[in-house]
Amino acid sequence: MTQYSIVTDLNRCVGCLACSVACKVVNDVPVGNYWNKVLRVGPNPVEGGSGHFPDVEMYYLPMQCQHCEEPACVSVCPTNASHKLEDGTVQIDKSKCIGCQFCAMACPYNVRYLNEEEKVVEKCTLCEQKVAQGELPHCVTTCGGRARFFGDLDQGIDGFLAPGDYESLDGSKDYDAVHASRVTLKEIAEPYGQDEVHRVPDVGNRPSLVYILRGRTWKA
Repeated sequence: MTQYSIVTDLNRCVGCLACSVACKVVNDVPVGNYWNKVLRVGPNPVEGGSGHFPDVEMYYLPMQCQHCEEPACVSVCPTNASHKLEDGTVQIDKSKCIGCQFCAMACPYNVRYLNEEEKVVEKCTLCEQKVAQGELPHCVTTCGGRARFFGDLDQGIDGFLAPGDYESLDGSKDYDAVHASRVTLKEIAEPYGQDEVHRVPDVGNRPSLVYILRGRTWKA
C-alpha cells in the first residue's frame, strides 16, 4: 500500500509563509481561502516557568488537508466527488461536486471551502499532478527553512525527500540543479525520538501528515 504524506520539522519552520503563498499562487486560491495555512501556536508558558518572557515557547504549524487514512469527507459525500486514490491522497472530482459542502462540515480540520465562482469545494491536492511526474509538492520545494519533506508513510519518514542544497552539488547554485536534487529528512534533520513525532488530533479519521517537534510542548 501507499500513503503519501508530508512531514514538517517544526523546529526548522520559521513561519515565513512561503509554502502558503506558493500554494495560493500556483492553485489560484481565492482571497480569504487557503489550501495551506501557517498557524502560530503560542506563546505558551513553559512548564514550571514564570509564564513571562523568556519562560515561554511557541512554534509555527502549517495546516492543510491531512489526507486522512479514513477521511470523513469521503464517507459523507453524496456523489463520490470526494474520493481516496491508491496513493493515499484524498481528491475532489469537480465534475461530480454539487457544492453541498457536506465534506467541509465533516472535516475536523476546517481545510475545505466552497469556491463561490465555480460552486465546487476545493482543498489541498498534495500537488497530485507534480507528484505523478516525479516532482515534489510546491510547498515542499519552496520551503525556505527546508522544514518540509514528502514521501510514503509506508516506507518510513526518515526517507522523506526535500530539495537538496548547492553545497551538495559541489558549489553549483543553479536553480534547476538544486530543485532537481534530493535530500532525505534523516540526512539533514536533527535527531528526534518517537515521542517528538506528532499528528493533529485523531477523531477516527487517522490523519496522515506528520509533525516533528523537539524541546517544546505539542499543543495542536
